[in-house]
Amino acid sequence: MRDRSKRTPVWQAIATALRADLAEGRYVPGDKLPTEAALAERFGVNRHTVRHGISTLVDEGLIRTRRGAGAFVAATPTDYPIGRRVRFHENLVAAGRRPEKRVLHLEDRAASDGEAHALQIAAGDRICAYFGLSLADGQPIAVFESLFPLERLPEITAALQETPSVTEALSRVGIADYTRASTRLTAVRASATQALHLQLAEGDPLLRSSGVNVGRDGTPVEYGRTWFAGDRVTLTLGNDDPPIKPDRG
Repeated sequence: MRDRSKRTPVWQAIATALRADLAEGRYVPGDKLPTEAALAERFGVNRHTVRHGISTLVDEGLIRTRRGAGAFVAATPTDYPIGRRVRFHENLVAAGRRPEKRVLHLEDRAASDGEAHALQIAAGDRICAYFGLSLADGQPIAVFESLFPLERLPEITAALQETPSVTEALSRVGIADYTRASTRLTAVRASATQALHLQLAEGDPLLRSSGVNVGRDGTPVEYGRTWFAGDRVTLTLGNDDPPIKPDRG
């Protein structure tokens, strides 16, 4: 008779099958796996057994689970340099990733006290607020808000309506070059809307970067805030980086 004690546990067989799926490229980094219910049906087991198998791949670093969102193939974090010449497209291409930006919302509004201070304008002056989503290889890695002084750059809203690239939009309104004057970094928790855009769970860790970009004459042309998904981006600093300060909010 066959020794049943030597049978492979079902959860382990599930882990092996899913590991083979990853090795064969059926799922690539960033992809969401089928639901526990779908996998339970595929393997003819209950959801608890499926969960046990997935947890093995989580421990191996192959899969990441997000509360309320499901299980995803783990992606290697993207190296993202924070320097005086921060350029989203160039950073992603240099890291071997395919960059993409999506415009979520554009509006002209009054600047708050803090925004006015960063842009060196008066509180209440009109600014263009650009809300967007940054992606690498189709996976969302950050949400951002870029603010531009409309008195200095009256055509910036129209330029951003034509291109999602901040660098290209600034070039179209006469800012041929700009550099980062300062950067603030802090760890925060994802809000409900940020989690939705980034395919995370509310409360997951984000890294917020706030910075001011200036033109060749040192005048601020953009105040930007970016919320990076904590497990998808590694921020790197070089010798020519601007001053880094803790962000108190």
